[in-house]
Amino acid sequence: MTFLRFLILLSLVVWLGALIFFPVVAQTAFTVLPSTHLAGLIVRNSLIALHWMGIVAGIIFLTCSLIHNRITIGRFRVLALSHALVILMLTLTLISQFQIIPRMDALRTSAGEIAALPAGNPIRTQFDALHVWSTRIETAVLLLGLVVLYFVTRRLSTSRFYC
Repeated sequence: MTFLRFLILLSLVVWLGALIFFPVVAQTAFTVLPSTHLAGLIVRNSLIALHWMGIVAGIIFLTCSLIHNRITIGRFRVLALSHALVILMLTLTLISQFQIIPRMDALRTSAGEIAALPAGNPIRTQFDALHVWSTRIETAVLLLGLVVLYFVTRRLSTSRFYC
């Protein structure tokens, strides 16, 4: 039982920690590297790694939480709030990974260095809009994750731990 609770918390902490650290990596890349194109490539690859960490962490959370609930209360509680929020986090992560990033990649491939394009260029405008959506999605995933972490830690302090 303790090991399941450990995995539940670990999955959230790893995912949230990566989300919190990601902007530091991005800012450092854009500050240190000689071109925004190189920095963008590092940020892109870091974001892909972050997404895969989140996908694995979300699956671990849901699996362990469902098993824990089944053992402790005799039912899975599939519709528990924390499960719904993690599913929403996973959905947003999948949208970013498989919808937004490929579109940004296609624009980058067709135009080369995005920062070299003039501000009114349609490709740059599309890229910038996708970047805004990407940022919003990552922020939403972080905020949802903090809410889930609050609910999970609150339940840890009760005599019966439900996720």
